[in-house]
Amino acid sequence: METHAGPAGLVESVTLLLGDLRQIAYDRLELAALEAQRAGAALAFILAGGIVIGALVASAWLGAMAAMVWCLTGNGIALGAALLLAALLNLAFAFVVAFMVRRKSLGLRFPATVQSFRPSGANPAVQART
Repeated sequence: METHAGPAGLVESVTLLLGDLRQIAYDRLELAALEAQRAGAALAFILAGGIVIGALVASAWLGAMAAMVWCLTGNGIALGAALLLAALLNLAFAFVVAFMVRRKSLGLRFPATVQSFRPSGANPAVQART
C-alpha cells in the first residue's frame, strides 16, 4: 500500500528545491546588479579622470606652443611666421591622431564575430567589404 507520506514528501522536496533555486537566482542577480553599479561608478570616475587629463595635456601643449613661438621670435623669426609654424604643427599632430583613430575604428565592426556567423561557403568578395 502506498502511503500519503511518499507523494507529499516529494511535493515538499520539489517545493523546497524550487525555493532554493529561486534564492540562488536572486543572489546571483543581486551580485550582478551590485557589480554593475560598481562598474558604473568606476566608469564615471575613469571618464572624469580622462576629461581632467585631456584638459591638462591641452594646456601643456598650448604652453609648449607658446614657448616655441617665444623662442622662435627671440631668434629673429617674425611673429607671424612663428605663429604659422605653430598652427601647422598643430594641424600635423591632429592629422596623425585622426589617422590613428580612423585605423582603430575599423576594429569596432567586430570582424571576427561577423566572420564567425558567415556560412563556410560565403562569397570572399562580400567578406572583404565588411
